[in-house]
Amino acid sequence: MPRARTNGIEIEYDTLGSAYDPAVLLVMGFALQMTRWPEGLRRGLADAGFRVIWFDNRDVGLSTEIAHFTPPSPMEVMQAVMSGKDASKLVPYTLDDMAADTAGLLDAVGVASADIIGMSMGGMIAQLMALDHPHKVHKLIPVMTTSGNPALPPPTPEAVAALTALPPVRTAEAIGDIAVVAQHGIGSPPGVRNSAEIIRTRAIEDFHRSDRPFGILRQNGAVLAQKRWHERLGSVTAPALVLHGAADPLIRPACGEDIARRIPGAQFRALENWGHDLPDSMVDTLLGEIVPFLRS
Repeated sequence: MPRARTNGIEIEYDTLGSAYDPAVLLVMGFALQMTRWPEGLRRGLADAGFRVIWFDNRDVGLSTEIAHFTPPSPMEVMQAVMSGKDASKLVPYTLDDMAADTAGLLDAVGVASADIIGMSMGGMIAQLMALDHPHKVHKLIPVMTTSGNPALPPPTPEAVAALTALPPVRTAEAIGDIAVVAQHGIGSPPGVRNSAEIIRTRAIEDFHRSDRPFGILRQNGAVLAQKRWHERLGSVTAPALVLHGAADPLIRPACGEDIARRIPGAQFRALENWGHDLPDSMVDTLLGEIVPFLRS
């Protein structure tokens, strides 16, 4: 796959569709590699007439690993945030830096501006792109994400437990098993989420592609230390469509609603029987929301 150098790092990325078509940039969520974008979603966007670009965020997959920085202590970062201190001094980078990575990737591939679709942490990055690099954002689609407002409802205890469960050993099989546990805790209901076999297989494939547990900890630090941005969202000028699962136990639907309330003219869609995942069964539904919005 091609690599782009930007913002002092190298980013692994791929594209689908004609370089002459309008660009859609997919920004992945916390700890996940670019491989987690469903093939059907990428292909569906390309078939609809868009040039699709997707990539590995820094510290995961095959993009630059910030290995010379020790992962920050989550507790220390949280204590700094709660005491009103500048927590960004405790981490090697924040989501602002990841937004700069993403904007720089567009420059590196020769795209003046793109429609930005970001899921979970990627949706936070997408919002910060619209705030800090507005000339790069044509339309904005935050998916299963939050405005950063600390007053919003927290995840359910069950979702937190599932997401923070650790494998007893770091082997491919253990990673596959823990992925099943996590998706059962935060994903869509049975019948909508992918089967345990598919979840396990894809997690093992990603493990063999790249395993960076310390990179995941640094990404977590970036989320925790990020200066809150919810009060700035009123200045977003890009047309926005906010998509959220009505059954999301990790980032609750109220978080997506808050984004839509704050961005002028934003639309909000809560999709039934959808949790915090990207199951293959949701692809057609998502394309049915995304493509008409991008074409409008």
